[in-house]
Amino acid sequence: MSVAGTYDCVTKSPMGDQKSTFTVVPGDDGKTFTGTNAGQMGSMEVEDGKIDGDKLMWKMNMTVPMPMTLDCEATVNGDQLTGNVNAGAFGSMPMTGERQG
Repeated sequence: MSVAGTYDCVTKSPMGDQKSTFTVVPGDDGKTFTGTNAGQMGSMEVEDGKIDGDKLMWKMNMTVPMPMTLDCEATVNGDQLTGNVNAGAFGSMPMTGERQG
C-alpha cells in the first residue's frame, strides 16, 4: 500500500500534544517524498524526505518557538502512522497519525 496521503497526527511534545496535518507526496521514483506538516504553530516543509518500503524518514526546520531542525521517522501500517520526532536536546517525541479519508 502506498504511503501517500494526508494524516491527522499528534506529536507528544514537552509543551503538550501538538496536533498537525502531515501530507506525504511521493516522488516519481517512489523513494523520495515532499509534503508539509501544518499545526498550531504554523507549517513546516518536509526536507530530504526518503521512503523505504513502509518507512518514512525526513527533516523539518522548526522556527517557532525556537529555530531547530527536527529529524523524523515513521512507519505506515495500513492507515496508521507511528514514529518519532527527534528534537535534539529536547529528545525524541512520539508521533502517531491516521490517514484521512
